[in-house]
Amino acid sequence: MVRRALVTGAARGLAAAVAAALPADGFEHVAITYRTTPPDDVLAEISAAGATASAQRIDFLDDPVALAGALDTLVRSAGPFDTLVHGVGPLAVKRFERLTDHDYREIFDGNVRSAVAATRAVLPAMQSAGFGRIVFFAMLGSSETRPFRGFAFYQAAKSALVAFARCLALEQARFGITVNLVAPGDIRDKTLTLQEARSRTASNPRGRPGTAADVADAVRFLVGRERDFVTGTVLDVTGGATQADERNEPSR
Repeated sequence: MVRRALVTGAARGLAAAVAAALPADGFEHVAITYRTTPPDDVLAEISAAGATASAQRIDFLDDPVALAGALDTLVRSAGPFDTLVHGVGPLAVKRFERLTDHDYREIFDGNVRSAVAATRAVLPAMQSAGFGRIVFFAMLGSSETRPFRGFAFYQAAKSALVAFARCLALEQARFGITVNLVAPGDIRDKTLTLQEARSRTASNPRGRPGTAADVADAVRFLVGRERDFVTGTVLDVTGGATQADERNEPSR
């Protein structure tokens, strides 16, 4: 089976690390989406790891019809995909009284509507093949609607995403499709290597900073072909942390 993955929002950050890591697990093609600048460095990393790579500009905040058309074009040109890792998810950290209607639309459309659109685009081919792996990004505590100051919209959107993913997992299990989520901890430096992280300290129980490689490792576990009995779960990658880093909280 030729494995092909779509990783959205992979121009940089955690999703970029995931895209670059997938060739090690036998993926022959990794397609990524970006919003502004073409991610030539990420494409080069994917190619250096042994897979072919492609990138398409897609703004997941676009009009729904335009977004659906762009995703359909991508699937036709670079698919079909047996794996979707949806990395798109804009963040706003503000107390509720400072949040605007624009923030609301961007956070909910960017985290929830975007996931629905990406899923609609890849699901028919997965169902036809009788195999698929879908991974979304949650947030610490979003599976329990755990509150943190400054995250009123973002946490609500991520909790909605968890509910969507878990319902989808139930419906798609009979097709051999798993749907899971990864909840990263407070990973500030997305370029930090594991070796560097292990020589530093952090306030989480593990005692070191998290890295993009830690998150990529969790995603690689969930998209494994043999991982057909793990679905509808949220995998925390937080170093044991159970609370949001107080540096994230707005002062007022």
